[in-house]
Amino acid sequence: MLGLVKKIFGDPNEREVKRLMKTVEQINGLESSLTGLTDEQLRDKTEEFRARLEKDEDLDDLLPEAFAVVREASKRVLKMRHFDVQMLGGMVLHSGKIAEMKTGEGKTLVGTLPVYLNALAGKGVHVVTVNDYLAQRDSQLMGQLYNFLGMTVGCNLHGLSHEEKQAAYACDITYGTNNEYGFDYLRDNMVLYKEQMVQRPLQFAIIDEVDSILIDEARTPLIISGQAQKSTQLYYAADRFVAKLEETEDFTIDVKMRSIALTDQGVSKAESAFNIENLFGHDNVTLNHHISQALRARFIMKRDVDYVVQEDDVVIVDEFTGRLMAGRRYSDGLHQAIEAKEGLEVQNESMTLATITFQNYFRMYRKLAGMTGTAKTEEEEFKRIYGLEVVQVPTNRPNIRQDSPDVVYKSENGKFKAVVDEIVERHQTGQPVLVGTVSIENSERVSEILKKKGIKHQVLNAKYHAEEAAIISSAGQHGTVTIATNMAGRGTDIILGEGVAELGGLHIIGTERHESRRIDNQLRGRAGRQGDPGSSQFYLSMEDELMRRFGADNIMGMMERLGFDESSPIESKLITRAIESAQKRVEGSNFDARRVVLQYDDVINLQREKIYGDRRQILHAENIRDIVNGMIKSVVERAVDRHCPGEDVPEDWDLEGLVAYAHTNFLPTESVSKEEIWGKEKEELVEWLLERVNKLYDEREESIGTETMREFEKVVVLRAVDSKWMDHIDAMDHLRQGIHLRAYGGNDPLREYQFEGHNMFLSMIERIEEEITLYIMKAQVESNVKREAVAEGQAVDTKAEAGPKRPTKKVENIGRNDPCPCGSGKKYKLCHGRIS
Repeated sequence: MLGLVKKIFGDPNEREVKRLMKTVEQINGLESSLTGLTDEQLRDKTEEFRARLEKDEDLDDLLPEAFAVVREASKRVLKMRHFDVQMLGGMVLHSGKIAEMKTGEGKTLVGTLPVYLNALAGKGVHVVTVNDYLAQRDSQLMGQLYNFLGMTVGCNLHGLSHEEKQAAYACDITYGTNNEYGFDYLRDNMVLYKEQMVQRPLQFAIIDEVDSILIDEARTPLIISGQAQKSTQLYYAADRFVAKLEETEDFTIDVKMRSIALTDQGVSKAESAFNIENLFGHDNVTLNHHISQALRARFIMKRDVDYVVQEDDVVIVDEFTGRLMAGRRYSDGLHQAIEAKEGLEVQNESMTLATITFQNYFRMYRKLAGMTGTAKTEEEEFKRIYGLEVVQVPTNRPNIRQDSPDVVYKSENGKFKAVVDEIVERHQTGQPVLVGTVSIENSERVSEILKKKGIKHQVLNAKYHAEEAAIISSAGQHGTVTIATNMAGRGTDIILGEGVAELGGLHIIGTERHESRRIDNQLRGRAGRQGDPGSSQFYLSMEDELMRRFGADNIMGMMERLGFDESSPIESKLITRAIESAQKRVEGSNFDARRVVLQYDDVINLQREKIYGDRRQILHAENIRDIVNGMIKSVVERAVDRHCPGEDVPEDWDLEGLVAYAHTNFLPTESVSKEEIWGKEKEELVEWLLERVNKLYDEREESIGTETMREFEKVVVLRAVDSKWMDHIDAMDHLRQGIHLRAYGGNDPLREYQFEGHNMFLSMIERIEEEITLYIMKAQVESNVKREAVAEGQAVDTKAEAGPKRPTKKVENIGRNDPCPCGSGKKYKLCHGRIS
């Protein structure tokens, strides 16, 4: 079908290439006029371009001249001239697309074209690599070119100081890894002062090896973890204290607001019990919070009504349906307070302080582009998730690599014996061989056999990037044998040694098919660079994971009927096609899994953008009193709404409760009476209360000074936002882990997650506003107030924690028509049941 469409309408990729080649001709026409310029005149072009941008021209207008200038500068500085296809690739990247360029086509040099052009705008360009070694190598090598043209280059490596990172991000062009960019974004949204931020607004990023970062690592979340400044022992201490208190004398309960608060007598008892001077002092925020939650746990939350205790776990009961909500935990420390009340072990406080997936981080850039040797097989995912189109850039010279059909053996022993025999045979001729393995175990297995045969070789397993780059670059030398896992040395070119071309070039041996065709193509692509000769062949066995999962029984039966032993292979294009078909199914399933992860992460991503946006506004604002006033107004309006519901007649309004709530949360004790507010309409009540709050606010500001008040507001707001947001992340994580169980009740887990997550977020906003109102209006303000982090965090390597990938196993005791436990909401047979 696709072939028919292409015949009628033409190949869209070819049409795009032809369109861009017209601009390449235009760039080539400028080359002669630039060769006569001095270095100084060529460098002055940068300022000329910037001046033209300040006027009416845009980057597209400058593209032909800017690309021609970069080519000329590269000839002088790097002794490398961009090929026409590299110019073409540069235009693809500038247009915010993915350039698929084969290995050896010089992607690093291609990147210099759009990087220079976009850096002219002065907003910063990020070049993203898969490891620190490549970031440092490319920034130093290509940095010579950028520096020649008057641009600054920074390298954002792991372990840099805060000042070094700021300097790196302030440059026109910044190199770094995907991990480091993502973690810096999270850390920037945890700082206490705007001067501590390192990143500028995210403008344009070019991702090298884009498939590795946006596909292979898409489900790996970046997590900043740390120990919150809370002790589990404090929950027990707070519970012991509140257990001795008496209602009315020591605390009051507001049923309508579902809140509870200490009376003046209760506050005095707390100060005495914990040996402190002022419960509302800034240093005692944590203790005050623990006492409040202990009160709620003791006197509001009812066992077997709000929650049940099952096997030493507190399980929430849905107030509307009565269902047990497995996996859900009360946020804001209430769950731990209930555990202390019930005499259970208090589980650790939330350890996740901030988190984001690569999918959502990179979608925040105003423009995104990428380059890789293999992207077409994942084009649908790039388009649907990131809005990125893939353009296949022609090679500078025709590809003459010989790719032989797969050879299939009955057993792994037979396969590896054949692999080693093939290595020995080619090694005797002097032809270099690169052996690709899926796992470190298999690379070591081949290595052991070669040692016994006396064949000198190198083993790489993607652990030591700098050393491996040096080894992989020499893998094309005469007589070299290199064994590597698929990712080892990625991003490094393999150049053939003298006389190797006459021997057939580099020979690639694959010892197993990866579940993604793209990874297999990357391995093949290491041979045949720039029109060099080369060859590749995959050796498989019926015991390989992929073969076991797809149709191995049928082929195994056929091999036994035909009398094949473990050393007799089948070499068939039919089997190769069958394997590729199996790979497509796995790729589709993996795409579905990544899409489900993204759908769930999108829920919290919207919330993250809102919180981080508000937080940045607070950091950058000189005066946030208007923001605080808005929060106080919301608290007052909610209090009036709940105590004076519109459906009740005014005589039934709970004015006493409203007065008590006001005294507890935002007005001095005994400053308001029921008689004063009797007879007022709801709108009048809100205005009347706000008038008194604003008067008190002005008095507090006058007594401590405007400057101190402005800083105190930021201290209170940042602390409330950060502590509540961290608790919310934890609560959402618990919700996500247990949400798939809802599928067994006939509910769509994703919709349930969206609905409950939204409600939890609104509840968190209310708690933030209430805490800010309480502390702004009630806390004792010191003259030397200072901002303090709610918790100290550190980046977590979730890939290291995950460990090596294990074979997928079928989940036991799940019927084909049962909901899939992955949380997709589909039947098992239509989801993960398809690939087991």
